[in-house]
Amino acid sequence: MANAPEDQLLAAFSRVLRRHRLAKEFSQQELATHANRSMQYISLLESGRHQPTLGTLQLLSGALGLTLTKLVSEIEEEAE
Repeated sequence: MANAPEDQLLAAFSRVLRRHRLAKEFSQQELATHANRSMQYISLLESGRHQPTLGTLQLLSGALGLTLTKLVSEIEEEAE
């Protein structure tokens, strides 16, 4: 399984994204609007079916009131 660590990281990202979205009481549509992305894209990210770019990570972190560093740190911790 060459992609196991990457799969774990993507799964961790999905969980962290959903947790923060729900903590902000945002629907997927509201997060999409704040991050200038589509609701379908947010759904793909939360289900682990798509990997975000660095630019998207930055937009999502801003929409969630986090720094990019904080978001990535939480993803790393979740993946351990």
